[in-house]
Amino acid sequence: MATQTIERPDIDERTEQDDDTPKVFHYVKKDKIAESAVMGSHVVALCGEVFPVTKSAKPGSPVCPKCKKIYEKMKK
Repeated sequence: MATQTIERPDIDERTEQDDDTPKVFHYVKKDKIAESAVMGSHVVALCGEVFPVTKSAKPGSPVCPKCKKIYEKMKK
């Protein structure tokens, strides 16, 4: 009886990131950000997405296109 060896290339095919870094950042009311960070409660972004605050955006971070569009309309 013979045994076959199947070769697998060492390629990481995972599409999700292991860390909890968001793909885009959302616009949220300022007073709700601190509350969420401390209490762990969820916030509602301008686009309607609900999530707990886990990371803060750095300059140049990608922004949710829906949030950005809504925010631009609010500024007028």
